[in-house]
Amino acid sequence: MRSIWNGAISFGLVSIPVKLVNATESHAVSFRQIHTEDGGRIRYRKVCELEDREVAQDEIGKAYEDADGSMIPITDEDLAHLPIPTARTIEIVAFVPEERIDPLQMGSAYYLAASGAPAAKPYTLLREALGRSNRVAIAKFALRGRERLGMLRVVGDAIAMHGLLWPDEVRVPEGVTPDAGVTVREQELDLADALMDTLGEIDLDDLHDEYREALEQVIAAKAAGETPLETREEAAPGKVLDLMAALESSVRAARESRGGEGAGPAEEAEAKKSTASAAGKSTAKSARPGQKTAAKSAAKKTTGKSAPARSTARSTAKKTPPRKRSA
Repeated sequence: MRSIWNGAISFGLVSIPVKLVNATESHAVSFRQIHTEDGGRIRYRKVCELEDREVAQDEIGKAYEDADGSMIPITDEDLAHLPIPTARTIEIVAFVPEERIDPLQMGSAYYLAASGAPAAKPYTLLREALGRSNRVAIAKFALRGRERLGMLRVVGDAIAMHGLLWPDEVRVPEGVTPDAGVTVREQELDLADALMDTLGEIDLDDLHDEYREALEQVIAAKAAGETPLETREEAAPGKVLDLMAALESSVRAARESRGGEGAGPAEEAEAKKSTASAAGKSTAKSARPGQKTAAKSAAKKTTGKSAPARSTARSTAKKTPPRKRSA
């Protein structure tokens, strides 16, 4: 893999020469713009607004547009003198638990490759220390003309770095939540739990881009002078009039798609309640006469707090493994 940056990791007084390589790649199908009448390519030309002529790349520089619209030229020399100590260094500033990082901050992913034989020992040291501590390293680095924030973590035998947004670049979710006062019933939560349990078992390696595959088939057909096959149309989402019915249908459809069978979600929930009730009666009958009064008193106290009981039932349901896909 080709490196896009060369420098070193600064780990206290330890320096680790590394190369930065992209950890991800895009398989998206890209298009060119054409003139629909004759198929000619549409190209963009860089034109100076003042002279109304196309300019070459070596005539183009950078400028900052001020609030009044005026342009303030910024040269490469101006940028070279910025006081950025991370120009060629990934400077580790902290080690924190990974859960401290908000996923909203995470961006591009890179692999850090040890650069040369002298980097092997300190690279391995940092990798093993990160793995043993169950923490990630927070670092500063400069890439493509700006200082950035990064997170270093262990991936297999390598150290990966995720570019992070600065905390002040993550917006507060104002105006995106439903209005206050919306309530959800326990039965709806139980069905939502059942749906999550049913959809919980999946091999992420089995997921693929169906849209790209269909698009490639269309391109291949047109290149061969054939008429592309019509693809199935997805039903437009409608209004959810009955949330319980929608949840039950979703659980049933998910189970059928995974080869599941048996009672529906509503019947299973009712069966669990009946089983729990029968178990309570059996326990009460088996108690000795001297213990019945205490058992009744304890039952009254327990019955007065129904929320924990429901939570326990829901937790037990979560632990029940979903049916495996039939061969």
